[in-house]
Amino acid sequence: MQYTEFIHPEDAAALKALKAIPMLSTIVKKVMDIGAEQLQTGLNMASKVKLSPTQLPRLYNILPPICEQLEIKEPEFYLEMNPAPNAYAFGDTQTAITITSALVDMMSEDELIGVVAHECGHIACRHMLYHTLAQVIANASGMFETLAKLAVPIHYALMYWQRKSELSCDRAAAYIVGPKATASMLARLAGGPKSITSELNLEELAEQADLYDAFCKNGLWNKTLQTYAVMDQDHPFTSVRVREMLKWTESEDYQNM
Repeated sequence: MQYTEFIHPEDAAALKALKAIPMLSTIVKKVMDIGAEQLQTGLNMASKVKLSPTQLPRLYNILPPICEQLEIKEPEFYLEMNPAPNAYAFGDTQTAITITSALVDMMSEDELIGVVAHECGHIACRHMLYHTLAQVIANASGMFETLAKLAVPIHYALMYWQRKSELSCDRAAAYIVGPKATASMLARLAGGPKSITSELNLEELAEQADLYDAFCKNGLWNKTLQTYAVMDQDHPFTSVRVREMLKWTESEDYQNM
């Protein structure tokens, strides 16, 4: 399936605006030249468990069917011991997906497939070059710190685009496992494990996004505060993600897919 079938229009528009920023291509080249990908590739190999057909195959076997459906080359796949539930993709030419131990513990099988499909969505949508740049600038230290300080305006532009890019990847997850599993996966990340959130009303969670929009529109100060709250985040708020994903899965485009 081609990524153009599920990319979110706000993602496409934000990426187009991002590419129009003067000097961005120069900064991308500098980041890649100083070895950001190579650094992370070495750390992955040294400190995480690389999943394979013979290394924790129950987890590894989630990946190949997703890659086949999204028509992408299979990235390296890692498990990281971390008490925080998380998953992330990193790298453009040496792409890897990492899932944490807490995420595996928290998610059902379908929800975990949805998480991996979401990360593969970044690869399918050709996000990884700018996605990697955003992560490097956001987490800059040492030899990357000076570059990061010079790139503060670009950092905020990248964060804005990255929030929009997540909406496309939620669509990729919904394509692979369906809207219910995708919504429950997002609900776990917002409210905690299944023992707490198993009876969560997903439609009501999505309606919180409408309440949030109305709150932001109720006065300039509210809008200013919420703009400040989100400007440094790389993901949209959960209720917004659930609403946007469910809205798309009700569309004719999704039904045809």
